[in-house]
Amino acid sequence: MKTRGILSLGARALAAALPQDCVLCGAPSGARQVCGPCAAELPRLGESCPRCALPSPGARVCGACLAAPPAYDATLACFAYAYPVDRLVQALKYGHRLPLARWFAAALAERIGGAPCVDRVIAMPLHRARLAERGFNQSLEIARRIASGAALALEVDGARRVLATAPQVGLPLDARARNVRGAFACPHRLDGLRVAVVDDVMTSGASLDELARTLKEAGAASVVNWVVARAL
Repeated sequence: MKTRGILSLGARALAAALPQDCVLCGAPSGARQVCGPCAAELPRLGESCPRCALPSPGARVCGACLAAPPAYDATLACFAYAYPVDRLVQALKYGHRLPLARWFAAALAERIGGAPCVDRVIAMPLHRARLAERGFNQSLEIARRIASGAALALEVDGARRVLATAPQVGLPLDARARNVRGAFACPHRLDGLRVAVVDDVMTSGASLDELARTLKEAGAASVVNWVVARAL
């Protein structure tokens, strides 16, 4: 899959007609949301555990995943969730800079590479109350563009958040798994399907773990996380 496949011809033409300034430095960035010099300075992940994407020498499965394997099978992440990636994520999520979803999708497409070995793409769902408050699901906006560019089936209603849980941010790590227990439901069977879950940020991984468990209970054969940024 080529990264530029994420953009439709119409979207590329529109972007070219409307020059933009870099979200980070304000310099002219043409059709891109982030200029080349700023993009080159973003904190990329080094050698990391293929299961949870935390740092791991030799990119081996880390001790935590060996001791207590999560429900998901793998994680691919583009960046470390640190400055200035956190500013970009917040600009999309809270600043409604929706064109950043296309930029994030292109970065993820480059990270994924090749032909993704999945059958379905599902975005990390928001509870209806949070969705009404924000107006959009940032993970779904990224997932739409990835699925379109890779000609993959996107399950818009593939998972639902049925519990309005407290925000994970600020909770102790040992409380996050309890906070999201039973938070998701899968309305359709996924028997034998390989599923990719798209999310903007992976922090403790508790939400992704619970969602993967729910998807596997619905029959998914495997679940891989595609995330923009990994908190270290």
